[in-house]
Amino acid sequence: MLKVAIVGAAGRMGRTLVEAVSQNSSTMRVSVATVLADDPALGVDIGLLAIGAAIGVKTVAELASDESDFDVLIDFTSPEATMGHLAYCQASNKAMVIGTTGLSNYQQQAIQAVATDIPIMCAANMSVGVNLCLKLLEQAARVLGDAVDIEITEAHHRFKKDAPSGTALKMGEVIADILDRDLKECAVYGREGASEERDRKTIGFTTIRAGDIVGDHTVTFAGLGERVEVTHKASSRMTFASGAIRAVKWIAEKESGLYSMQDVLGL
Repeated sequence: MLKVAIVGAAGRMGRTLVEAVSQNSSTMRVSVATVLADDPALGVDIGLLAIGAAIGVKTVAELASDESDFDVLIDFTSPEATMGHLAYCQASNKAMVIGTTGLSNYQQQAIQAVATDIPIMCAANMSVGVNLCLKLLEQAARVLGDAVDIEITEAHHRFKKDAPSGTALKMGEVIADILDRDLKECAVYGREGASEERDRKTIGFTTIRAGDIVGDHTVTFAGLGERVEVTHKASSRMTFASGAIRAVKWIAEKESGLYSMQDVLGL
């Protein structure tokens, strides 16, 4: 029976992760659930918050060596919080599944360095459908090449802080790699006013933040006379949580190293 720690357990994604683990009770259980120190949910059975039934695990403010017993930690929090959890798991020799977005280059390098000591699966999006789309984007970029304009549009709920989304950036990176471009140099994150015509070598990003949109991503390959669009729309956070559960089962059997959701899915 795998023991799973969920940090940020009282948040929207955290509660969904608790629910997902509960749906896989034959192979895993939540053993640790953390919340912020000033969260009203502190000290509450996380099962009551997530699934309406107690599971015998009360929320705590932080991971502590004398209280935290787990095999794999799932982290969908913030970049700063993730760095703290990373250090704890390294010191405790625990595996991690990281779905945090908005990580800086320095933070990504820190994760890569720690992965020499512990197994880490890190992905901007754990949806099976999104990761399939990434493979489709590779193929589309190879076939269409520099003959089309490429635009990436993403939409999320009004509470999402980072923009563009980690998934949109990953899509851009996948396409840029195939086309031998540097995304840092060719990305355009907004257009305004009158300027020169579009440079075909650029990859454009459009960001929408509104309402309770879970997550929509569309990549448009537009030529003269036709266009190809690859779209993924998430209607529930459970799609991300289900992917995380697959990652937990997979990473629990791995040696140290940095892995992706593509590795988990065999893509």
